[in-house]
Amino acid sequence: MRLNRFWLFALAVFFAVGAMANAPAIAANKEKQQTKTTAKAATKTSTKTSKKPKTVRVTVTRSTEPVVPARPSLATALGLRGQHDDLNLKSSVAMVVNQDTKEVYFEKNPSVSLPIASITKLMTAMVVLDAKMPLDETLVINSEDVQSYRSSRLAGGTVLTREEALLLALMSSENRAAYTLGRNYPGGVPAFVGAMNRKAKELGMDHSNFADPTGLMSENVATAEDLTRMLSAAYQYKTIREFSTWPDLTMVIGKRPQKFMNTNRLVRSGDMNIGLQKTGFINAAGKCLVMQARVNNTPLLLVFLDSVGTQSRFADAVRVRDWYERMPSGAQSIRRLM
Repeated sequence: MRLNRFWLFALAVFFAVGAMANAPAIAANKEKQQTKTTAKAATKTSTKTSKKPKTVRVTVTRSTEPVVPARPSLATALGLRGQHDDLNLKSSVAMVVNQDTKEVYFEKNPSVSLPIASITKLMTAMVVLDAKMPLDETLVINSEDVQSYRSSRLAGGTVLTREEALLLALMSSENRAAYTLGRNYPGGVPAFVGAMNRKAKELGMDHSNFADPTGLMSENVATAEDLTRMLSAAYQYKTIREFSTWPDLTMVIGKRPQKFMNTNRLVRSGDMNIGLQKTGFINAAGKCLVMQARVNNTPLLLVFLDSVGTQSRFADAVRVRDWYERMPSGAQSIRRLM
């Protein structure tokens, strides 16, 4: 028993002496670890402080090039824009004519020759159909067609029939389609434009001129009175009537389906009984619209040129419809077209 106690005491003394001997090493190790930690923290702090401070941009850089406003329409230049009329129309030029009797019920600046933009395509369509060329003949959009208009879904190399080109020209106002119709006419575009002007003379459009098949050129001009004659003639072509009121459609151009919107159909058929309509716009012409519509069972020819906005020309058409519906039976017309 005494022996066991002796060995326990000896082991305790041994461990105590060992701990005392290792104490300086443990302390040194702790001190070394603290030094490393302090050094790391100092490094992080110096790294953070060495970064460039963030700056906030407080100035706005604007182009120094002057803003060039769009050129005013010819009607505006002539002082026709904003003229008051009894119907408070927003179009500088307007005309309402009975298609059957040629009686004029309303007119506003009807004798001024103004640019007509894509309304030109009604004449383009009549010339194409008068030539009786095969509507199923294949046409190809080439580089000349591409240059006629910089933006189009009909890329160079597009293959389509003459009928499809006519549909897109009337329904979606595709300028490349209209141009390729003229280019594929016997004698090309110059001969086609000549045929357009001869057709105008035949219709009694004595104050009109056509310079290209698309309407992009401001030299395509007509009076409102002349446009009622052209509109009435175009209405006699079943194809033109159908294509101008065609619903939106998707066509496969090349290998891709392309969506084509009817740019004419901004007046819904529920609003008016429309038989034919065509819109147009270039800066020189302003917003334009011609329309054949039946109101109170009377076929009317409606012309609106140089309207102030996209919707105002259609609002003018609806305003004319409402006015005509309220017109008493047997009301006197202003005059009759010769």
